[in-house]
Amino acid sequence: MTEKLNLEDLKRRMEGAISAFSHDLAGLRTGRASVNMIDQITVDAYGSKMPIEQVGTISVPEPRTISIQVWDKGLVISVEKSIQESGLGLNPQTDGQLIRIPVPELNEERRNELTKIAGKYAEQSRVSIRNIRRDGMDSIKSMEKNSEIGKDESVSLSSNVQDLTDEHIKKIDETLFNKEQEIKQV
Repeated sequence: MTEKLNLEDLKRRMEGAISAFSHDLAGLRTGRASVNMIDQITVDAYGSKMPIEQVGTISVPEPRTISIQVWDKGLVISVEKSIQESGLGLNPQTDGQLIRIPVPELNEERRNELTKIAGKYAEQSRVSIRNIRRDGMDSIKSMEKNSEIGKDESVSLSSNVQDLTDEHIKKIDETLFNKEQEIKQV
């Protein structure tokens, strides 16, 4: 019974690593406007850092434009500054409480840079999954050492953990491939 819960826990943790990877990829610019591009930006508001979606309504009225309707007039400058300092290469244009962010075409150099960043995110996720695998293998060895399971069961569980790992690494590779294709698309 413990082994089954252990495998489910490992699977849940690996799914969490993939979810975090997908969230990181969503923030990478691909030349098309997306609300996800700016959801990691924080704004200095009311004496603390707040996520940008908590200071205004974010929408994508056109394929190459993001707009933010800031709710508090006093935060417009802070929101604009946060976008400029985000490192996304975006240049906001303010019109009263409405901030428009044109999303420029990506040049070849920037596309290659974004592809490398996506690769780094993928490698971080693979490392996380391998660490989860290692935890599972360590627990199997410990259970075998403590005579809680036999050698045959240990080999079977190890095989299951490896299959789970391979399945999740494959998901990361597929997601990375799709994102790279999206980035390279002109």
